[in-house]
Amino acid sequence: MRRSVIHVVTSAVLLVSVHGVAWGVNPTGYGQAGGEYDVRIPRVPAGELAKAKKVRPPFDATPEVLAEGKAIFLGVGGCVSCHGAEGKGDGAAASNLPIQPRNFTNPKFHKLRTPGELMWVLKNGSMGQSGRVPGTGMLPVVQPKGFITEEQGWKALLYELSLGQ
Repeated sequence: MRRSVIHVVTSAVLLVSVHGVAWGVNPTGYGQAGGEYDVRIPRVPAGELAKAKKVRPPFDATPEVLAEGKAIFLGVGGCVSCHGAEGKGDGAAASNLPIQPRNFTNPKFHKLRTPGELMWVLKNGSMGQSGRVPGTGMLPVVQPKGFITEEQGWKALLYELSLGQ
């Protein structure tokens, strides 16, 4: 199992090494409030990105599906712990993570990321696999690696996409 290593290089820059890739990271964007990592950088590895972008939810975001998704987000999915009750990335566990959890109310995020990309992250986590973003602490939550079903994942994801609209 590979691990992330954080080295303090100077008081102004951290060198973060994840899976053998190093980034110079400004501490105000890594491990501190307001440190949501650049939404323009996909979390899906380049070799899997085109395929992930094509994946679509198996059902529409009806009021019933969104209500179920909210219940999963706030309950069994555990999303609320890091992303907060309103999906702003300010949950109780957020302060323990190296990068602030995604703010699902950010309109830029909604314009750039597809449902298929988000499902990829729910299935695989976001631990630095893309080589362009350091690990975020997001673990896989959808089976077989995670603990909720794919259907539950899609419902929670559709609810997340409804936030901030």
